[in-house]
Amino acid sequence: MSHASYELKAEAREQVGKGSARAVRRDGKVPAVIYGDKQPPLAISLSYKEIFYKIHGGGFLTTVAIIDVGGKKIQVLPKDFQMDPVRDTPLHVDFLRVSKDSEVNVEVPVHFINEEKSPGIKRGGVLNIVRHQVEFHCPANAIPDSITVDLEGVDIGDSIHISAVKLPSGVRPVISDRDFTIATIAGSSAMKSEENEATSEEGAETDSETEE
Repeated sequence: MSHASYELKAEAREQVGKGSARAVRRDGKVPAVIYGDKQPPLAISLSYKEIFYKIHGGGFLTTVAIIDVGGKKIQVLPKDFQMDPVRDTPLHVDFLRVSKDSEVNVEVPVHFINEEKSPGIKRGGVLNIVRHQVEFHCPANAIPDSITVDLEGVDIGDSIHISAVKLPSGVRPVISDRDFTIATIAGSSAMKSEENEATSEEGAETDSETEE
């Protein structure tokens, strides 16, 4: 299940806009906004170091956090963040207010296990991942870190659909109108070239038999 909740200390920002955000970054902090729950957006600044390590530590967008803004504690879920494309440093974070009853849409990574038990992969097939992440609707306090796809017994030509994945209680895919594909086992290009050669040889043999 999801990582344990954590707490961040923040300061409210009086000024908003690009100039204010730049001033916050010059001060060694990261500008952020808390929105949602039918309340006005709240502009804040956070410790650069804390946010940097949370983002790079994994599970940032699937873990509920508590933000302490001047003694007022707000429960939030990180919804998005911007990184500097060159330096890979956080530039801005968006947080969504959540309560114990809140349900949210969140992208959850897909993990695959038992590749060594897949006859298709053993024979040289290739795992073709269609979806590295799946968007789910789930309780804010019960977001899974990931979903697990078991490849045991999967052969070349097989497709793995969302219906084959065991999901935690209360977690359901946002796409609900079809049983969408998560991954397939495809034949490798080497296997295809071998099949083509075999087909060509069979064709040549048939031609020679016909001539006789």
